[in-house]
Amino acid sequence: MTKIGTIAEKLAADYLQRNGLRLITSNFRCRFGEIDLILRDGNMLVFTEVRLRTNQAFGDAAASITHAKQAKVVRTAAYYLQRHGLDLPCRFDVVLLHRLDGAGIEWIRGAFEGALKCV
Repeated sequence: MTKIGTIAEKLAADYLQRNGLRLITSNFRCRFGEIDLILRDGNMLVFTEVRLRTNQAFGDAAASITHAKQAKVVRTAAYYLQRHGLDLPCRFDVVLLHRLDGAGIEWIRGAFEGALKCV
């Protein structure tokens, strides 16, 4: 991961924690892919993708989360749940950053759905 990516994920994690979520882990990797942040929101597990786009020439941050990327995140989340023996409600969130100073963070709860027991 790049230094900029690490900064973006730290900003997102700090933002979500200030808004009441509890960080479980970051950069969870397995053979299916990677999940940037995994957090708890009450009894719900939140799998979060973080996107930074400071240059709009190739589309905004939300446009970079394709159906293929969503499928990878869902597969990785299913693996995480199975590996840890968890049967919790879950959701998929996205945090969009347009600048590295922490201004203008956009948090999209339930940004996409997966074939899991997600609420």
